[in-house]
Amino acid sequence: MRTPPRWRSVLAPAAMAAALAAAALASTGSAHADDHATPHPSYPAHPAQAPAHGPQPAYPAKPGHPAKPGHPAKPEQPVHPAKPDHPAKPEQPAHPAKPEHPAKPVKPEYPAHPAKPARPEKPAYPAKPVKPAYPEKPAKPEQPAKPAYPVKPAYPEKPAKPEQPAKPEYPSKPAYPAKPAKPEYPSKPAYPAKPAKPEYPAKPGKPEHPSKPAYPAKPAKPEYPAKPAYPAKPAKPAKPAKPELPSKPAYPAKPSKPEYPAKPAYPSKPSKPAYPAKPAKPEQPSKPAYPAKPAKPEQPSKPAYPAKPAKPERPSKPAYPSKPAKPDHPSKPAYPSKPAKPDHPSKPAYPSKPAKPDHPSKPAHPDKPSKGEHKGKGGHEGNEGHEGHDE
Repeated sequence: MRTPPRWRSVLAPAAMAAALAAAALASTGSAHADDHATPHPSYPAHPAQAPAHGPQPAYPAKPGHPAKPGHPAKPEQPVHPAKPDHPAKPEQPAHPAKPEHPAKPVKPEYPAHPAKPARPEKPAYPAKPVKPAYPEKPAKPEQPAKPAYPVKPAYPEKPAKPEQPAKPEYPSKPAYPAKPAKPEYPSKPAYPAKPAKPEYPAKPGKPEHPSKPAYPAKPAKPEYPAKPAYPAKPAKPAKPAKPELPSKPAYPAKPSKPEYPAKPAYPSKPSKPAYPAKPAKPEQPSKPAYPAKPAKPEQPSKPAYPAKPAKPERPSKPAYPSKPAKPDHPSKPAYPSKPAKPDHPSKPAYPSKPAKPDHPSKPAHPDKPSKGEHKGKGGHEGNEGHEGHDE
């Protein structure tokens, strides 16, 4: 068993400490052995015990599987014949040498350019005249005082809102009659062990519900009092006339701009000297005619390849020996048939349920006072305020 490297570092100091402790005990033991010459007697051996069980008989040897028949030896393959060598390829003739080109003539030198004449000096510009000062602007006149607005008159008090009429009382709702007592069901019979389910009889039709009584008419809503007329608003006083603004003073005339002096004329540029004529280009020497290429020697005829030796016939493949027959497996024993399932006992008939008593009819509601007709959508009348009831 191999220990991991982490535990090796822990086990090494522990082994060293155990060795040092064993050496110390050995030294003390030898010292005490010298003092006591008589050694202690050894402990008596345990008495021999009889075996609890007798010798067990050996298990019978397990029968081995029948030996598998070995495959027959494979016959050796025949050796292939050697392939003949190919004939050597003939050499190609060498190409003729290429002639040398004639030397090109030397290019003549161009004549030197003449010196460029100097440009005349530019004349100085005259001094610009001094700009005259603008006259001072006149003082702005003061604006007239704004007149005070007249005092706004007080609005008259609005009339008091009339009280709404009392809402009529609705009649009290009649009390419902008491429901009949629920009849007692008969006692449930004892169930036998898993009884069979009987067939249910056809379900009876659902009884019709009683017709709903007509609701009584609501009491008529009383008319609201007419809206009082508001007093006329007082006339608004006229605003005072706006005073006329003072006229703007005329600005003084600007001084006239002084005329600039005339620009001096530039001196004429000197004429450009004529360039000397270029020398004529020498003619290029004519290209020598290339010598005629030598006639290409005829390629030697390809020697006929020797006839390939006939391929030896391969020996026929030997027939493989037939494989031995596989032994038959023993047949599987038939399983015993399962016992038949016993029938469940029949279920007893349930007692019939008692008939449900009819509910008493609902009493008619008393008539309620009816509401009055409205003259606008959402309870508003025309465009006069938010009071939309009849006047």
